[in-house]
Amino acid sequence: MIDKTYASATEAVADIPEGASLAVGGFGLSGNPTALIQALLAQGTGDLSIVSNNCGVDDWGLGVLLNAKRIRKMTSSYVGENKEFERQFLSGELELELTPQGTLAEKLRAGGSGIAAFFTQTGVGTQVAEGGLPRRYDGQGGVAVASPVKDVRAFVVGGIAGDYVLEEAIVTDFSLVHALKGDRHGNLIFNKAARNFNPLAAMAGRVCIAEVEELVEPGELDPDQIHLPGIYVHRIIEVGHDIEKRIERRTVSVADALSRDIPEGA
Repeated sequence: MIDKTYASATEAVADIPEGASLAVGGFGLSGNPTALIQALLAQGTGDLSIVSNNCGVDDWGLGVLLNAKRIRKMTSSYVGENKEFERQFLSGELELELTPQGTLAEKLRAGGSGIAAFFTQTGVGTQVAEGGLPRRYDGQGGVAVASPVKDVRAFVVGGIAGDYVLEEAIVTDFSLVHALKGDRHGNLIFNKAARNFNPLAAMAGRVCIAEVEELVEPGELDPDQIHLPGIYVHRIIEVGHDIEKRIERRTVSVADALSRDIPEGA
């Protein structure tokens, strides 16, 4: 039996070195591996290159690493909820590889599947393909680093000719993910919207570290319900069901939530 459990988040992330690349699950604040992120923050590791849909918010999720100046580069598809992200990017402190959301998902999946690259129509005719998209500013309004020109080729797909841009797969040193349940072999089940970028991020990491709300014994999970097989997961910790979860924006008032028996912040 291969027992992949670790005693704590601190122990699980202990060997993530300075300058490592990480794929991190989550969409907005849904499905963020917050215990692992907090352990990495406490450890002091910096100069990180992180691939994640977004960078949390100013005081939660990946935003805590950003605030501590631990992140050198983000590869993301959305960056609109974090004021510190905007400040660091425009001041030249942070590099950003802005990537269309579906393309980012496929780059992670391809990396985990052993596919070196793929062609997609997304981005054709834009700076995504033609280059010149700012990746790092010089702090004075100029562009210090711009995205390169990508290979564009014509294909006939389903009898329709069109241009497609080449996108390379993403493989990272480590990946951090959050799941609802997992067993000691690393098989994972995600809860609803938390099954967003988590399986894809897990696939892309050479070493995948998963935090789960509930850890069970091998054989207790219905094989037909498993979203990610344990072959992609190398370390697993249990964080409990009461781990703090946040939302980016409240969509109902406190009074309205209470009148409908909705827990505050749910």
